[in-house]
Amino acid sequence: MPIHLSSLLPIANPEEYKVHLACWNGDTQPLDAFVRDRDEWNAWNTWRSEKDEFNRNYILSLIDFYPEPGVWLLGGIYKVLSRLPANQAHSYTVEEVPGHQDILGRLKVRFERPGRIRSIKLENYYSQMNVSELLREPYTGERFPGYEGINHDFSALETIFLMHRPDWKAALENVKGVYLIADKNNGKKYVGSAYGESGVWARWSCYIGTGHGWNDELTQLIDREGLDYARRNFRISLLEYRPAKTDDRVIIERENYWKEALLSRGPFGYNKN
Repeated sequence: MPIHLSSLLPIANPEEYKVHLACWNGDTQPLDAFVRDRDEWNAWNTWRSEKDEFNRNYILSLIDFYPEPGVWLLGGIYKVLSRLPANQAHSYTVEEVPGHQDILGRLKVRFERPGRIRSIKLENYYSQMNVSELLREPYTGERFPGYEGINHDFSALETIFLMHRPDWKAALENVKGVYLIADKNNGKKYVGSAYGESGVWARWSCYIGTGHGWNDELTQLIDREGLDYARRNFRISLLEYRPAKTDDRVIIERENYWKEALLSRGPFGYNKN
């Protein structure tokens, strides 16, 4: 039997609320922004379009929990204090409504988004919103999915690495490996290897900081397009992993194998050697 949202988040006057269905804006996942920086996340709830979509007294903000389709994370309830005209500034002035902080970032809601709209009237959909899960702690990023489960967008890994997720860090520090960076914009691929004392974690940390890891072709690309290019287009997967005691020569041999197998040299990729 589904548990209705009202059991954990009762709202007596839903007609005073607009629901903000915060989804990927073409550049950033709001879930990543929520984990990375609460000020950055709060800014998502102050942006006013010309349509003035949040034209009621309150905003119930739900974040697309993109690891699980059809699931949303409670991002906050805001009271709208003022609305600047669109021709002056695209912004609302809001303040968080107290009383639900104990479930903020913990409450996951199951709800099918109607089309691609980002704003709906709460009273029309409140009865369709059910509790999916109540996390033990506020969400701080995806749990480590296992070595075979790493196939993530750069932006998602950026949040994980900046937050120093201990499960990811412990796992990736203790293995060497071969990885793939795929560019979703043009289909090109880069194959690289990670070895040395801190293994995959240290190597990928370099990518998170620079966007290119100091590889020649990627460096030229990011210098030209900026770090946001990596956030929008790069997807990183772990092709192979080996124990930390593995001889570095074995990793390099496997790297060369994957370069050949995936044709990552020449016109199809970013590898130069």
